[in-house]
Amino acid sequence: MTTYTGDVSAVSEPVLPVKRPRGRPRSESARDTILKATMELLEQGTLREMTAEAIAKKAGVSKATLYKWWPNKTYIAFDAFMARVKMEVATPDTGSAERDFLIQVREAMAFYSSPAGRTLAQLLAEGQGDANFHEVLLERFLTQRKEEVAVMWQRGVDRGDICANIDRQMGLDILYGTMMFRFLSGRFNMMNAEEAEKLVRTAFRGFAPNMRVTDDEVWIEA
Repeated sequence: MTTYTGDVSAVSEPVLPVKRPRGRPRSESARDTILKATMELLEQGTLREMTAEAIAKKAGVSKATLYKWWPNKTYIAFDAFMARVKMEVATPDTGSAERDFLIQVREAMAFYSSPAGRTLAQLLAEGQGDANFHEVLLERFLTQRKEEVAVMWQRGVDRGDICANIDRQMGLDILYGTMMFRFLSGRFNMMNAEEAEKLVRTAFRGFAPNMRVTDDEVWIEA
């Protein structure tokens, strides 16, 4: 204990205890195991049927571990889905915007028509009854994916592959809106490599640099 003697310099600053986060730090290995187990369960059944007990049992962890990291099974399913999207659908940079989008759309169609990809429809349905989860979907899925493909689009503009006057959001909606319409309407037979190529090739005929775009009309320069 320091005694005050009239000299300010003699008074030492109190040493505050370092605050440590409560609980053990998240184990990335355990997290990956949980997400993998969750995705496997979703491929075998539905989100509504899946339980936290089943996830914990398959992953070899306790339910307490699940609830320490996620509020409920829907959020676990969402993280599992996002991890699979990142793994299955690339954002390539081949030097050609048309080639980049062809690879991306082809991989996206293959993924969303698979059992793992079809989980998205169930997550969208859950979001209709849960406002908080709906916001998470918008921010972490739609916004994040949109930002990733926007980078691909801008590279195309910078390289002269895409007409700079085309509204980026409209162009991306043409590419991905077509795919998502087929997904939501269950037309999985129209989500394959051949259809992906037809979609991208058709879209890029309109995205070409020799297209002149104004607010009123679009035409091809001679």
